[in-house]
Amino acid sequence: MKLSAIEEERATRLHKEALVWDSHCDTLLDITAGKRSLGERTSRGHLDLPRLREGGVKVQIFAIYIDSAPYLRRTLEFLSAFYGEASKNRDDMELATTSKEIKEIVARGKLAALLSIEGGEVLEGAPEILPCLYRLGVRALGLTWNHRNELADGVGEARTGGGLTKMGIETVAQMNNLGMVVDVSHLSPAGFWDVLEYSSQPVIASHSNARGVHDHPRNLSDDQIRALSAQGGVMGINFAPHFLGPAGDLNAVLNHIDYIVHLAGIDCVGLGSDYDGIAATPTGLEDVSQLPNISRGLVARGYTDEDIKKILGENFARVFAQVMG
Repeated sequence: MKLSAIEEERATRLHKEALVWDSHCDTLLDITAGKRSLGERTSRGHLDLPRLREGGVKVQIFAIYIDSAPYLRRTLEFLSAFYGEASKNRDDMELATTSKEIKEIVARGKLAALLSIEGGEVLEGAPEILPCLYRLGVRALGLTWNHRNELADGVGEARTGGGLTKMGIETVAQMNNLGMVVDVSHLSPAGFWDVLEYSSQPVIASHSNARGVHDHPRNLSDDQIRALSAQGGVMGINFAPHFLGPAGDLNAVLNHIDYIVHLAGIDCVGLGSDYDGIAATPTGLEDVSQLPNISRGLVARGYTDEDIKKILGENFARVFAQVMG
């Protein structure tokens, strides 16, 4: 895209001023496996602290994706690895567990890191584990990945029409009481609707796109997006090319943002890159250091300063402030 000098200056200023918030990355997979460190800039993967700084990110949600048993033990290994990195890089990042802490950490010029778990398997059938995970710093939980577990059916099981189980409903209620954000990405459609029925708090789809732009099972339908917005929720645009559509580039990301804004309003869309959890990245967003290109694209498409800041992070900040305090 070509911007005028004035537009370039505006995009740069807005990106610097904004609370740039990425609601999902899988970087802890590499960190826990000992393949790299957050503090070192590397060509491996899509995200590390030096590249987060280059990309202007101020809040990063680190997902804990557990793909095999023992689920709780593996989760604790991920948490241990994260805390080790936080200690080694204490001058550059801190764990945030409240909205106030996010503001304080960002004001100190550091990255505010939040922790999420991707998959209710971590509970191993015991929702009473949730308060322990909360005390360990976890502030969001995706109820499923693509498959069925004890809480719900994932999108890969959508043929069955199954939604939340009794345990899933209990888990949502307990998360609401604790102040943990419910994440509906990867849930079956029936599970999505159950969550909106039973949750007393807004929920997020941390890394999901619009099916109206590209018809993929992992993308949300128009009805889902409108309902998510009506409940005060937010969805983060996933950068995986096969969720974006044939072009799979920066413009495709912007197209999903445009579509959601026109469908359901400016308050329900943010960024959920899925960096380090996707095999390929969009042209123009090859890694997290390229996020300023989103601000450039939003300026080029005529968004106001206020709206750009909402998309870059204020929408997610609002939901997390309401749910976790």
